[in-house]
Amino acid sequence: MAKHEFGIMQTAPQKGKRYDEYAPRKYNCINVDDDYLEDIVTNFDDIDFYWHSLDVPGKGIAYCGITLIPPASMQAFISAIDNFPELSELKALMQKAYIEN
Repeated sequence: MAKHEFGIMQTAPQKGKRYDEYAPRKYNCINVDDDYLEDIVTNFDDIDFYWHSLDVPGKGIAYCGITLIPPASMQAFISAIDNFPELSELKALMQKAYIEN
């Protein structure tokens, strides 16, 4: 089963640097089954994210890559997953990230 991993970066991303490295242990990532996201991925289409780098702003998640969620978009992301109990662990992680900025 496909999965997506979400984690919190300990230092803020830097402009000009790409974040393509797959490092789930580095960011203490949690796993989310693709089945839970594929039906709601359009919920993210109006949310501002960055894809792989702060130099590539985009709307919606980079479904097959690295999505950087800026603090300004965190509340919208949390709202987009709020009514899905199977995403409660992801919601808790995003709330922690929001609190820690």
